[in-house]
Amino acid sequence: MTATYDKLDTRNLPTYPIADAARYLSIPIGTLRSWLHGRYYPVEEGKRYFEPLIQRPNTTTSQLSFTNLVEAHVLRVIRQVHGVRLDKVRTALDYIDQRFNIPHPLARIEFQTDGINLFIESVGRLINVSEHGQLAMQAVLEHLLERIEWDENGIAARLFPVTRMKDQDAPKVLVIDPSISFGRPVLIGTGIPTAILAERYKAGESIDTLAHDYGCDRLQIEEAIRCELSLQQVA
Repeated sequence: MTATYDKLDTRNLPTYPIADAARYLSIPIGTLRSWLHGRYYPVEEGKRYFEPLIQRPNTTTSQLSFTNLVEAHVLRVIRQVHGVRLDKVRTALDYIDQRFNIPHPLARIEFQTDGINLFIESVGRLINVSEHGQLAMQAVLEHLLERIEWDENGIAARLFPVTRMKDQDAPKVLVIDPSISFGRPVLIGTGIPTAILAERYKAGESIDTLAHDYGCDRLQIEEAIRCELSLQQVA
């Protein structure tokens, strides 16, 4: 299977500074940076360099594309929920790449179908994954991919981020769509950028006031603010 990679597609343009991407996806900046730039890790003979997990559209800048956001969205659960080591993730992704022969396989519909099984198959050969662990990983990955909307070509087109790692079942309140608000997170169905709501909240306006002004409920406003102010408590 082969697929073309359109560098001019807005989904593949360097758009998101690493700090913004980390905040939208609730990933520590250091972790995301290692996925983008690689890192050294200790081994018995000293240290070894780990190649990046995510290929940026332009290696001269740290900015991510929308496609990269989707890849990081999937990797977050693989790493944080299941604790699969980075070198094992790399090997598993290389295996998927060889089988599919497509760029950015985590952002393709193929990963939702055969890719999950291929990933688990590869990881299972590398680490001790019990049957229960395999089923759990498959269930979480499938649920995670429900927060991605695919276009007619099977390429990720919209992402519905989760602002709280422990709340994977949270309703789809926010969306990141490269064709809306320059790809910045907005409230679904409104086009209201989360950044605007967060700025007003930081300026002292209450969640109830914002909900009234924009005709939204508290949950929507809270999720929007949390997306932008992930390190601060949302009252």
